[in-house]
Amino acid sequence: MKLRGKQKRYLRSQAHSMRPLFQIGKDGIDKEWLKQVKNALEKRELIKVNILNNSLLETDEVQEYIEQNSDIQVVQVIGHTLVLFKRAQKPEHRHYSEEVARI
Repeated sequence: MKLRGKQKRYLRSQAHSMRPLFQIGKDGIDKEWLKQVKNALEKRELIKVNILNNSLLETDEVQEYIEQNSDIQVVQVIGHTLVLFKRAQKPEHRHYSEEVARI
């Protein structure tokens, strides 16, 4: 599901008051970290990830890694914070994707 502008705007507005659920530190990211993010997105569909100051990675590197190694979409990047979205497989966990489909 490729997101359009209005859909991204809706998701950004929903993520505005969220606190980051994951952090990326000096250890960086790997397949296990990405697996944990996928599991969290399966339950929530929309999360924030914060890149700490001691991380050796830049936001564009993190965004590229996530998008190339998964079907997670980066909705927004502000400073060191990324907003991630992935449609849940189970219908009972689809809080945002049903509204996104209507937009």
